[in-house]
Amino acid sequence: MQVAIYFFICVDLSLALFEEPALFPLPFLATSLAEVLCLTAFFGRLVHFAKVTPQMVFWKDTKNICIMVTIVLTLIDLIIYGSLEAVNVHSVRWSRVLRPVFLINFPESRQIRRTFRSIRNTLPDILYVFLLFMFSVLIFSLMALKLFGDRGLKTVEGLPYFTNILDIVFELYVLVTTANSPDVMMPAYNFNWWYCLYFITYTIINTYIFMSVFLAVVYNNYRKHLKNEIRKLAYLKRHKMIEAFNILKVKVGTEFVVMEAQWRRLAKVVAPHISGPHLELLLRISDEGQKGHVDKVNFLRLADLLNIQVVTINVRRHPLEDWMPRVYRSSASLLVQRMVQHRIFVWVYDVIILINAIFIALDERNPFISYAEWLFLSLYIIEILLKLYTYEPRAYFDRRQFWNWFDTLIIIAALVATVANTTIQSARKYNSQQILDIVLILRILRLLRIIVSIQRFRVIVTTLINIGPTILTFGGLVLVVYYVFAIIGMEAFHGKVRFSDPNFTSPDALVCGNPALKDSAFARDRYCKNNFNDLASSFIVLMELTVVNHLLLLAGGFALVTHQVAKLYFIGFHIVVVILIVNIFIAFILEAFFVAYSLEKSEVETAIEKKIQELGVGIQEEEMQDGKLVDNVDAKDSGFSGDDGDNKRKDLKGLYFRIASKKYRTVDALLQQMFESEIAPEEEGPSLDEILNFSPGDLYPKNPNFENSA
Repeated sequence: MQVAIYFFICVDLSLALFEEPALFPLPFLATSLAEVLCLTAFFGRLVHFAKVTPQMVFWKDTKNICIMVTIVLTLIDLIIYGSLEAVNVHSVRWSRVLRPVFLINFPESRQIRRTFRSIRNTLPDILYVFLLFMFSVLIFSLMALKLFGDRGLKTVEGLPYFTNILDIVFELYVLVTTANSPDVMMPAYNFNWWYCLYFITYTIINTYIFMSVFLAVVYNNYRKHLKNEIRKLAYLKRHKMIEAFNILKVKVGTEFVVMEAQWRRLAKVVAPHISGPHLELLLRISDEGQKGHVDKVNFLRLADLLNIQVVTINVRRHPLEDWMPRVYRSSASLLVQRMVQHRIFVWVYDVIILINAIFIALDERNPFISYAEWLFLSLYIIEILLKLYTYEPRAYFDRRQFWNWFDTLIIIAALVATVANTTIQSARKYNSQQILDIVLILRILRLLRIIVSIQRFRVIVTTLINIGPTILTFGGLVLVVYYVFAIIGMEAFHGKVRFSDPNFTSPDALVCGNPALKDSAFARDRYCKNNFNDLASSFIVLMELTVVNHLLLLAGGFALVTHQVAKLYFIGFHIVVVILIVNIFIAFILEAFFVAYSLEKSEVETAIEKKIQELGVGIQEEEMQDGKLVDNVDAKDSGFSGDDGDNKRKDLKGLYFRIASKKYRTVDALLQQMFESEIAPEEEGPSLDEILNFSPGDLYPKNPNFENSA
């Protein structure tokens, strides 16, 4: 059902590619039938929710109300638009801006809704800063009008300079983005050197101070509201686990506990695919004294225990040790293995990579450089072969060994690129530039191997990979905002600017198809392709506006072909996307990176690792990274495998464990761990009503234990 809903959401959003103004225009009947089909699917999903949800809960959920209202409004718009088209009257498809409502409000999109809630909660606080900022812009605008308005100054285009208060406000607002600096200052600066002090003062106050305050306010409020949501989730989880304990508890002596058999049944129901050894490991952690039952404090950790990824490793010997034991264990072979495992081996190849980078930058038409490429490639292949000789191949290429796979694929790509380059050069008649470009890129990618070698680089890249899925939440948020502004832009500006082939020198092509752009910077700089004539072009223009370079030029061009009021569209986009969403995105990245980069293990994760080591079935993360499996395994009998504890280390076979959750952490999970560390294990927390009524200003819930710990 989730896949089906997302499919219909994608179809519904992509209809803008085929509706006028369109990249690939289709008849209205075709697009309207597709939209009705999508609305039917959305309504069916809504009926499904209604069937499995209590009526009171369903009708109180604003998400369901939003979806129903949007479906009704879209149908009304389709009927009105279709009726007017039938009598050749053109109208506006105003309901298209509502399509992202379906993406936001279905239960599967809770992360995007959380981000929108953060924005909504941040708005009241940022509003006061924004009003103060606009007051500052107005004050400086009045100063500019009095300073420069009566001096007869002209812009580069020959227009009056700072004579209209509305134009001054707009230009000074854009100056805050640095998009028109120093152009806006030059007429006054050319007239008198001292006037630059006005613009320097304005830039310091509004660009550096106010924009920094915006970031600080957004960051502080975003963090506060996110922390409040995580706190609510943490207490709700604690509340539900206590309810579960109360259902299953029995009295043993003076305390209530859950019996081992019940605990096992519960764990198997919740996590049916959990392996027997893994379940046994968790039971050893929960039932510390092997009493046959689990107390309340340990029972409340069950959800966290099941969430932590515990990797089961089957330790194997190197195949060559079985096939050629005398050769593999000879002194020469052991010397090679020690050499590969030594840090100097890594350093040598780091130097080789750097030398290779220098050779790539040189002229490859030189025969010496061409032969050197084969030398470097041979050295890389030898490195991989030596590692496979030293480390057990199946462990080296385990599906969790990301960096080993990355390293090998880069070398394979370099081999393919070098062979292809040699083939292309030998075939003199073959001159496909695209193939050659791909080959050159593959060769340059070889330099990425430096990331594998330097531990700090790997830590940073791994952290970015870990927070990557959560960053996609902001991708959904930006898609929604871009889509809404693109639809509004297409309705307001489509057909006003037209792109012609650069070779055309007709008067119409030189003014982007609109005489209103004659002698404008927009037409002079050939910005004709920056238009709102289809969805793809609109997204590109919005991307340029997000970067804010030449915001004044773009806004001025579209204002000339429509009305000066059009500048409000561009100011609105800058406020929503750059000031609000980009700052929230920066705040999120800062918070996520700091947490993922520096957070220590949670108490629950530490308990698992401690028990793994106590049982003698632990393999450290660092050892796994290097593939040093057999040489670093404790040989104690764990009871988890069929090995005899007296067997020699080289004969060890069986199950060993390590924590892998560091590779699967989400930012939500990290923040939850941070907050839960403040909650005492025995604390039951506030009542359910108090939890649901938490507010960001409620720093201390009505609970003395939490207040003390916080």
